[in-house]
Amino acid sequence: MRDPRIDYEAAFQALPGMVALLSPDLVFADANEDFLRLAGRTREQLLGRYIFDVFPENPNDPAAAGSREVEASLQRVVATGERDSMALLRYDIEDADRPGHWEEHFWSPVNSPVLDPDGRVVLIVHRVEEVTELIRARGGTGTDSSRARVLEAELYTRSRELQEINERLRRAHAREREVALALQEAMLPAPVPVGHHRAAVRYRPAVGTLNVCGDWYDMVELPGDRIAVAVGDVVGHGLEAAGVMGQLRSALSAAARVADGPAQALEALELYARHVAGAESTTVVKTYIDWGIHTLTYSSAGHPPPALLDPDGTVTFLDRATDPPLGARPEHVPRPEASTAFAEGATLVLYSDGLIERRGEDIDVGLARLAGSLVRHGRAGPEALADALLADLLPPASTNDDTALVIIRL
Repeated sequence: MRDPRIDYEAAFQALPGMVALLSPDLVFADANEDFLRLAGRTREQLLGRYIFDVFPENPNDPAAAGSREVEASLQRVVATGERDSMALLRYDIEDADRPGHWEEHFWSPVNSPVLDPDGRVVLIVHRVEEVTELIRARGGTGTDSSRARVLEAELYTRSRELQEINERLRRAHAREREVALALQEAMLPAPVPVGHHRAAVRYRPAVGTLNVCGDWYDMVELPGDRIAVAVGDVVGHGLEAAGVMGQLRSALSAAARVADGPAQALEALELYARHVAGAESTTVVKTYIDWGIHTLTYSSAGHPPPALLDPDGTVTFLDRATDPPLGARPEHVPRPEASTAFAEGATLVLYSDGLIERRGEDIDVGLARLAGSLVRHGRAGPEALADALLADLLPPASTNDDTALVIIRL
């Protein structure tokens, strides 16, 4: 089915509220029906005329400044090519049928540019919110009361300005979030082959917030039938967190290749992190898997403990080598390390706190929830298990934190 043809001229005329189109020379090019009605002018009295010839300043009021303020706003739009929102202003209009008779109006204008392909302003959309009746409903007459009514209306104006600011911030945050996620995706590695062992990785960003790009995972092949696996979480969000994440992940990946074990790798990362702005309070867990001797060796810097699911359905949390996050101690201190045996066919799960933690809830509740889900879905392969854990443990609508997840069948 073909898209319906849109009559943009009819749509413009039907727009609610006062809307006019001005040339960069501030000459009326068009105006909708509400603008004509509320301004008390005919189309012939507007089109092709300079805006301040049609709406001059009230000569009877020495304090009048409406036209000067509007002109300054319009000129800013022409000069910058950016939207300009004005505060509430009083702008008296001469009655077209009664020359010399001026009517008090209170307007809140917003001026937006229309740009050509080269970025030049070719039109200005001059939208005016008419709030005269709203202010008159407060009562009072005369200059002093008019000033008082303007002050009363400031709350209304400030509310509109805050809405505008919030919308701009929302758009800016959305752009930053998009860039940060792209950077995050580029820096997080694809899962490396681990011989005949199966693995799955997942990264889920927070939904509707900027709390993204602080979590990461890493898998490094080591000599022999061994790999080193890590999951970390940078405190922060957006582009800054993504940048810090990339530096720490790369440093730990390099350290894992030369360190004797996970504790030594984290000690090297700790020393490096002291010179990376934004790296303080990062949590990370590092686990070495040795299939030759069926042993897991691990060390944690303030991170939630990995989960080990045995073939018989028993879930054990590896929490015997936990130390504070990076940068928590003023002096360098050796980090703890622990080892545990694993059975063929067991499953190792590393994750970030977004998978288990919920506001106002004890972490043990989240760990129990994870253990229950592992028991229910533990027979599934790593890919299916990863999807099942995310479906079980992440809220269906949104999450306030991003989540990294690594699953390895041992």
